[in-house]
Amino acid sequence: MTSDNASGFGRNHATGAGNASGGFGGEPWEGGKRSPHPGAGRRKALIFPKGRLLKDDERQAVAQIVGPGPHTHDMLIENLHKIQDKEGCLPVGHLQALGELMRMPMAAVYEVATFYAHFDVISDGEPRPAEHTIRVCDSLSCMMAGAEELLAALGAEDMENVRVLRAPCLGSCHTAPAVHVGHAHVDHATVDKIKSQVEHGRSHATIPDYQTFESYTADGGYAVLKQCLGGERSVDSVITTLSDGGLRGLGGAGFPTGRKWTFVRGYKGPRLMAVNGDEGEPGTFKDRHYLETRPHAFIEGMLIGAWAVEAEQVFIYMRDEYPAVREILATELAKVEAAGLMRHTKIQVRRGAGAYICGEESAMIESIEGKRGLPRQRPPYVAEVGIFGRPTLVNNVETLYWIPSILAKGSSWFASQGKNGAKGLRSYSVSGRVKTPGVVLTAAGTTAAELIELCGGMLDGHAFKGYLPGGASGGILPSSMADIPLDFGQLEKHGCFVGSHAVVILSDKDDMKSVALNLMRFFEDESCGQCTPCRAGTEKAVKLMGAKSWDKPLLDDLSQVMRDASICGLGQAASNPLQSVLKFFPEDLG
Repeated sequence: MTSDNASGFGRNHATGAGNASGGFGGEPWEGGKRSPHPGAGRRKALIFPKGRLLKDDERQAVAQIVGPGPHTHDMLIENLHKIQDKEGCLPVGHLQALGELMRMPMAAVYEVATFYAHFDVISDGEPRPAEHTIRVCDSLSCMMAGAEELLAALGAEDMENVRVLRAPCLGSCHTAPAVHVGHAHVDHATVDKIKSQVEHGRSHATIPDYQTFESYTADGGYAVLKQCLGGERSVDSVITTLSDGGLRGLGGAGFPTGRKWTFVRGYKGPRLMAVNGDEGEPGTFKDRHYLETRPHAFIEGMLIGAWAVEAEQVFIYMRDEYPAVREILATELAKVEAAGLMRHTKIQVRRGAGAYICGEESAMIESIEGKRGLPRQRPPYVAEVGIFGRPTLVNNVETLYWIPSILAKGSSWFASQGKNGAKGLRSYSVSGRVKTPGVVLTAAGTTAAELIELCGGMLDGHAFKGYLPGGASGGILPSSMADIPLDFGQLEKHGCFVGSHAVVILSDKDDMKSVALNLMRFFEDESCGQCTPCRAGTEKAVKLMGAKSWDKPLLDDLSQVMRDASICGLGQAASNPLQSVLKFFPEDLG
């Protein structure tokens, strides 16, 4: 790369340094002779740099905020977070100084900063955001719990130095409506609760009680990892046990874990590993539950995975909406390292910045590399060409969570937990119109009807009408189909899938057109914009679905284009809810 660019830092244009002529204008000289190229170098050198002039105080401020480095390009998002946390926004001068410090073009810094929802880029002379930011979740479960009414009520309040923003799923659907005041989470939010948080300056995450390293090891934790590191277990035996137990990827795709590990090991090293902790699918909160209660089961499983594929480094990509989790990991990973249990790999926690698309594994890898979270074209797959072009193992948080237990208790123990042809245990995130929503740990292959019973039944005054079997993208099924086992491969013939096992229960109080429109608005907002079928398709679908009467032929045609031509699963699955309403809930179409 060259060091001179439109942002004005780099070569000294005022003195002509770096100019081929060595002065101001004229024809360039080569070895004391005039250049043979006619017309070359006739353009006059600039007296002042192009664009905005970087100020010394901006350089000094950014250097102090970011620290000594190393300032590799993959640390761009981490450095943007440091500035956002310190300044409450990203002033354009700080972005310019950061680009100079990291030796990156201003355009590259700016395009990343403006891609992610949790960064506020502020131009010169533009007012900074209010001191307090209130993010109100408007995804489906929170909408059903009164998020729109809460937004309206907050808008009518006269609160100083406060801004109120709509936000996608905050990962607390069972405590809807969910709100963040700064980094503080507010469950079952009301105006009074939110005002109290602001008035008392409570904007930091509250750390819940969880099983610490000391408690986990006292219960026998890390024994399996020690066996692996000590040679008592072979990689082949570990992979065989996981495969026989039926462990699959529990982030949505359901790919067999043992087979994935085998694939990654088959590619020439050095290898890396990434943990997908970007749990952004509306209706999903199981990973957060385990990370905030038993984080070391996950950490041990992760370290076993790194050992199995010989990953030199592990990147834990954790969504920005989970600040308590990030603090827990920072505290507990230090203890694990001090105990000598990380001698085979290195761990870095990377912080997301508010982009649902980064739940797609290749978009997550782009973000880990410090870029916009744009899905990659495949092949090659990330198992072969992942982070920094290296073979990369990508696993979900809950998948890794189960590994120590399966290896300690045996494959038959885990496999026998399922029913209706499914293997293993499942953590269903259940929200919506039930009495006791939350994470339900039960047999894989459990049905929606059974989950309602396990959650205490329907809310009083509500009759079961339908349900989302797999979050926002998994489609919608009627109550008459509530006896289908919720497992991989069971729902596809109905145009649905179980995905991350996020089950949202709907009642006769819910209008299915409004439900589907809420979900499509989410996809419109979260589309990365890379491919036209998804970017334009979701926007067009929102407009069509907002009409009093739906144009079924046009919606069918639009859905088909989005499914067939979108680059990744977001666009391919975005039309599932609207197609479900057309198919199963014609009475709601008017």
